[in-house]
Amino acid sequence: MKKFSRKEWLSIPNIMGYFRILLVPVFTILYLRAKTTQDYIIAGMVVLASYITDILDGIVARKCNQVTELGVFIDPLADKLTQLMILVMLLIRNQSLLPLLLLFLAKESFMAIMGLIMYKKGNPLHRAEWFGKLSTGVFDVGMILILLLHGILKPWMEEAIFWICAFFMMLSLVLYIRLYSRMAKHNDRTLQP
Repeated sequence: MKKFSRKEWLSIPNIMGYFRILLVPVFTILYLRAKTTQDYIIAGMVVLASYITDILDGIVARKCNQVTELGVFIDPLADKLTQLMILVMLLIRNQSLLPLLLLFLAKESFMAIMGLIMYKKGNPLHRAEWFGKLSTGVFDVGMILILLLHGILKPWMEEAIFWICAFFMMLSLVLYIRLYSRMAKHNDRTLQP
């Protein structure tokens, strides 16, 4: 297992990633204790802060040449923990979210397994593809809207947001399956004498 330098551990983008991970239990506690519309808005503001930090850490990493292998791991980990907890919390209030949660778990399980297989075959961790970033962005914006507009959105509007998120999540899964199958074929070819 690779050892990361102190500079990598303490780079500004990675510190932002740790901050986003710390916001997950903060959001969870706020959401579980929420009783009023204002409480839900505050929980939504925490998710919004996480989303803004996610955008900023990528910008800082590229502009300041601080893209690290550790950051390539921490950034999606923060994304997935945040998304999972949002789905679990919203599922408490709206049982119709179960298919979206199951789709999310299927996609992330596939990504984790394939990422590990590719890593063991010598392929380094890669940043997310555009379709993965798009899926994450649509999900984050959709969930932030649901949280910030709690009590304002009609049930059919929330359902529409869930279906839009599910569409982009499914699209991302299909495109990642295609990408990983191409990578596997390429690896098989390079291993042949």
